[in-house]
Amino acid sequence: MNLLMRQTLPLLELDILKTFVAIAETGNFTTAAETVHRTPSAVSMQIKKLEELLSCSLFRRDARSVVLTHHGEVLLSYARRLIALSNEAVSRFMTPEMNGVVRLGAPDDVGELILPEVLKRFAETYPSIAVNVSIESSANLRRAVAERRLDLAIFNATDGTIPVPGEILLKEQLVWAGKKCGTAHLKNPLPVSVWEEGCIWRARALEELSRSRREFRVAYFCAHHMGQRAAIRADLAVAPLARFLVGDDMVALGEKDGLPALGHYLIGLVVNEEAEAPALAVAEEIRTAFARMERHPMDMLQVAC
Repeated sequence: MNLLMRQTLPLLELDILKTFVAIAETGNFTTAAETVHRTPSAVSMQIKKLEELLSCSLFRRDARSVVLTHHGEVLLSYARRLIALSNEAVSRFMTPEMNGVVRLGAPDDVGELILPEVLKRFAETYPSIAVNVSIESSANLRRAVAERRLDLAIFNATDGTIPVPGEILLKEQLVWAGKKCGTAHLKNPLPVSVWEEGCIWRARALEELSRSRREFRVAYFCAHHMGQRAAIRADLAVAPLARFLVGDDMVALGEKDGLPALGHYLIGLVVNEEAEAPALAVAEEIRTAFARMERHPMDMLQVAC
């Protein structure tokens, strides 16, 4: 009898859970509001409603940050599972043909800092599509697409060249990166950290150093940008980096520091001409993500980091 009289448990609303997850991931009510396309006041009301429903506080707020409470951490796991299950169920009926495996390639800088957020958003829309990612040099990636070993690839290209086949996603500044308050750039010969042969950043950097007659030596060699960042942070060398890779503990160096300007480079996308619907959907998500990054460059990087 007591079981029959027990009050029915309330249902959690997916829209509110999506807002809750957005705040947890961005750590900011205003940024989360932009993500879910609501006003900050509407987002605050949603969270207030959710906290009242569960009779607990989900966030600790101060003037600078928003962090999850213990109850918030518990709910986050459930919220992600519920949203994923809802997406899977809806896609089963609305896009039953969108399934399979897509082979995507990217250089390591894009693969680490940009792709995680891109693939996360894509999985929310197309949960039945698996994306296998290969991290390689730009030249190898374009070759792999041409040879049908990849369905599509993001690549770096020299500014002033039109990628054929391919399209331009973003034009980005290339800078010399050094440790903040470091001294590596003052040494002679200049200690430089570079990638392997074929890297357009390496080619541009060494070409400009030679043209400016600045003496240099290759002090650190690594095929991944994380190795370059390690050399910079240890103040062992300076390295050519995309402007968006320069962290808070680094500084962008230039002509005022005795280093030649490096100009810009292009981030491009090439899609296999025989690519099917799932790969074309991934390509469209990548285009959307880079357009968003061009408008708000730091938002995606903060989420990815």
